[in-house]
Amino acid sequence: MKDFGELKQKIQECRYCQRQFGYEPHPVVWGKPNAKIMQISQAPSLNVHNTLKPFNDLSGKKLREEWYDIDDETFYDQNNFYIASLAHCYPGKSKSGGDRLPPKCCSEKWLRQEIDIVDNQIYIIIGSYAAKKIFPNQNFVDLIFNDQVFNGKPAYVLPHPSPLNRRWFKTYPEFEAKRVKEIRAVIKSLV
Repeated sequence: MKDFGELKQKIQECRYCQRQFGYEPHPVVWGKPNAKIMQISQAPSLNVHNTLKPFNDLSGKKLREEWYDIDDETFYDQNNFYIASLAHCYPGKSKSGGDRLPPKCCSEKWLRQEIDIVDNQIYIIIGSYAAKKIFPNQNFVDLIFNDQVFNGKPAYVLPHPSPLNRRWFKTYPEFEAKRVKEIRAVIKSLV
C-alpha cells in the first residue's frame, strides 16, 4: 500500500482481534507520513485505549518530561513523532494481571507497511518486546547502550519507561546518568 491515508483508515477500521480480546478494539494511529521520528513500542495502555492518545499515561509522562525533556505540544506534534507499536490496540489483561502481549498478527499486518510509508529520519524503539521484534537475537542491554541502524536509518533503543521497570533502572543507573542524555540530544536536534 502506497497511500498513507488509506493505510491509516484500514488500521483504524481493523477489528481482527475483537473476538480474541473480548471487547471492541480501538486502533491508535498517531503521526504523519513525514514525521521526523518514528517511535515503536509494544502496545497501547488501557488509558490510551480509552482516549486514543498515545503515551498519555505515567510511562508517557516519564518519556516526555524526563527522558526527552520536551513539552506535550512538541511530543504530540504529528510532524515530529509518528507513534507506532507492535499492536495498535490495547491487548487486555492477562490472567496474572499484567497486560497481554500484543498479537503477532498486528505487527505482521500493519507495522511493516507503516515503516515503508513513513519517511522518518530516526527510529526510537521502546521496550524489550519491540526491540526483539526489530532486532531479533540481540542482547537488549547492548541494543540500549549502542547506536543502532534499522531500515538504513539511525535507531535508538530505550527500556520501557513504565514505573514497573524500577528494577531495570536500578541495575543500569548509567542509562539515566548518561545514555538517555545522548538520545535526548539527537531528538532535540530534530524537533
